[in-house]
Amino acid sequence: MSPVGEHATTVRRTPLRLLLAGLAALLVLAGCGGGGESSGGGASGETRTVESERGPVQVPAAPQRIAVLSGGLAGDLFTLEAPVVAADPRVLGVQNDASGFPPSWSAQAQQQGTARLASEGAGLSIEQVAAARPDLIIGGGQGFTAAQAANAYPQLQQIAPTVLLPAFTQWQDQLTRIADVVGRADRVPGLLQAYQDRAAQVRGALRVPPQPTVFLYQARDGKSYVITPTAALPRIATDLGFTADDVITKADNPPLFGTGDSFEVSQELLPRVADAPTAIFVPIGQTPLDQLRTNPVYARLPAVAANNAYEVPSSSFRPDYQGAMTTLDTFATLFR
Repeated sequence: MSPVGEHATTVRRTPLRLLLAGLAALLVLAGCGGGGESSGGGASGETRTVESERGPVQVPAAPQRIAVLSGGLAGDLFTLEAPVVAADPRVLGVQNDASGFPPSWSAQAQQQGTARLASEGAGLSIEQVAAARPDLIIGGGQGFTAAQAANAYPQLQQIAPTVLLPAFTQWQDQLTRIADVVGRADRVPGLLQAYQDRAAQVRGALRVPPQPTVFLYQARDGKSYVITPTAALPRIATDLGFTADDVITKADNPPLFGTGDSFEVSQELLPRVADAPTAIFVPIGQTPLDQLRTNPVYARLPAVAANNAYEVPSSSFRPDYQGAMTTLDTFATLFR
């Protein structure tokens, strides 16, 4: 079970005949309304085939009304300047601003008039998705929203072409795949180059603390988790000259959580596994590092005792493109 409820799979289901009747009514209204937009086709009517977790899917060549069922995927769509008509705003460990969207893409969502598909603690609403009249639905990725989309896939297909993406470990792979699905692959090289340029700039100005480094978070239930060296955050740190500690060996090859980017460690074993001279914490469970310093278990860690423990935003754990860029800026500030 996820420490932050990632395996919750609530889906508000509607009998199929009622759903189809509702969809038919929505399509009639769409045809009578302004703009001439309809569900299931792009502005040009042309389609292309892309890969999905459920096999090849024909999607609009130039989608005009995209519904994205995972907040972890939505940010990349806004980065690509794709038209997002509706989005699930929930991102692991991130608190939304007054608009109800994550701060990193709140402005774009408001500018586009993007509708929120779910509120905190709510499940996937098929009715909400249908009401948005999307011509393309994108789901999958990491976390409980991926399970929700998978469970609702037959119903979602009745609304619009639906692409379920795999759980990416690295933000570069996610960005590239999303860009391919929405026909904006030409934008990816420039974005990747911008990241590389910024990483080189930050790396050249950093004071790298004692190495290696361990990456940690505490879940809402108080359990301790260690982030694996191959996860996105340690990879970004590696780009900046850090060395991720071999925590897998120290923990005797533990069972990995989720997509393999972290594992649970008992309070008894944590001092042994997280004994690196530098530690980076992610406040996914909403417990800041300053509070963890007063916890006797964390206070025993060498990095905490030596004041070589640092905090990065929750968006750094499983970052999208903007999350990766923000992480670079955070490192630039922490390690000048």
